[in-house]
Amino acid sequence: MSFGEGSGTDYLTARGRDYPTIRQFTVFLENRVGQLLEVVRRFEGSKVRIVALSITESAECAFVRFLLSHPEPGREILERAGLAIIERDLIGVELPEDPNPLLRVCTALLQAEVNIVQAYPLLVRPRGRPAVALMVDNIEMAMETLASKGFAMVTERDLMEED
Repeated sequence: MSFGEGSGTDYLTARGRDYPTIRQFTVFLENRVGQLLEVVRRFEGSKVRIVALSITESAECAFVRFLLSHPEPGREILERAGLAIIERDLIGVELPEDPNPLLRVCTALLQAEVNIVQAYPLLVRPRGRPAVALMVDNIEMAMETLASKGFAMVTERDLMEED
């Protein structure tokens, strides 16, 4: 899959392109009561909404993964809070009307030998359909494969349109 100059796409954002992915922000929090609430409250009063959330905890710390409706201002809010942040691109996949939509997604990716590293549902429904966020080991191959099988991708722009 080719993206960029001359590819026939019209993708432009503050990052220099509207790569058809969703940015995930991972923050590290001390594993104690109230830490998540402190982070979530930082978005209060802004246009930034949390559209997906995943938490992995250990005895000392928790890794909180966010997908945000407005990633640029969301990153600024997290940085101003002094939080350690890791940013990574994920793919968003709209689930088809099917008795086993995840089976179809997993089968398509398996056939392309793409490994799913993380997966979690979106809390919003872009275009009124359920969707999942997937971290994969080969993002371009995953997007190409899913597109060729007729799956609709969810982009950051889709998450902003929920306003």
